[in-house]
Amino acid sequence: MIAKLTGTLDETGPDWAVIDVHGVGYLVHCSARTLDALGIAGDKVTVHTDLQVSENDMRLIGFASAAERAWFRLLTAVQGVGSKVALAILSALSAEELQRACSGGDAAMVARAQGVGPKLAGRIVNELKDKAGALPGGSGAAGAAPLPAGSASADAVSALENLGFKPAIASAAVAHAMGELGDGAPLDDLVRLALRKAAG
Repeated sequence: MIAKLTGTLDETGPDWAVIDVHGVGYLVHCSARTLDALGIAGDKVTVHTDLQVSENDMRLIGFASAAERAWFRLLTAVQGVGSKVALAILSALSAEELQRACSGGDAAMVARAQGVGPKLAGRIVNELKDKAGALPGGSGAAGAAPLPAGSASADAVSALENLGFKPAIASAAVAHAMGELGDGAPLDDLVRLALRKAAG
């Protein structure tokens, strides 16, 4: 499965982008937030991806962050939420806003997304309420500020959680690593130092 693409942004449309990776153009469907984050044609970009396969279609969905992709996968697991509705929700709400809406039971916030009625919004909030705190974009360590979606820090927290660390521990370790390395630290360095902090 294709998990990530790094290449040149070739062109964009209302809900898609073409990313040129060594001469191969990948059509990637994206939320409005991800399209904004990608920039303009000619920019070097990296997108996290999810491959959606159905009986008569195969499409690659792209995300500016691992946090957004994690939320997409959770959303599409809810009955009645397909990839288009999930992308509409992720266009209307950031990962942090979605986390707050689900953990706080705020269906009206989710219903702001195009094509999402009150009934579906209620089902999404009810089904994802218990899972919201464990995802990137969650509140993490007590008193810690939520990490911006798409940032190296949010991706580092996601990486640590994938390795089995609890969200609070992952967030705290990344916050300490950010303090030592500074805001512009490369993701690899951030993950390496955060791992040492979390394991210690």
